[in-house]
Amino acid sequence: MPQTDPATAATINVVTRYSDAFNNGDVDGVMAAMTDDCVVETPMPPPDGAKFIGQDAVRALWNEFFQSSASFRFDTEDMFATGDQCLVRWIFHWVGHDDQPGHVRGVDLFKVRDGKVAEKLVYVKG
Repeated sequence: MPQTDPATAATINVVTRYSDAFNNGDVDGVMAAMTDDCVVETPMPPPDGAKFIGQDAVRALWNEFFQSSASFRFDTEDMFATGDQCLVRWIFHWVGHDDQPGHVRGVDLFKVRDGKVAEKLVYVKG
């Protein structure tokens, strides 16, 4: 089994904690896993998406996101990290308020600082 350096192992743990809270729709847990000056870049609207900076702006983003789907889940397809950076390839499944299921695939690029997510850049396929 390959050895993982301590910084990389810590990054994986932070991103896993963040992802678990996210999958549970736990905004408080997500925000507790993020730095005060966190940055999230989303893929919408095209072509460059939107940027949210700081706890208040990111909390509002996630509150709106969680309320937009009757049910959802992210499945991690692959994750790898080095030092303070982590890439997660995922598939997002949802059931809309019209009871229609859907899914999309994408990638999140994380940067971790002081044991928390400092940056999350979201890219969606298609």
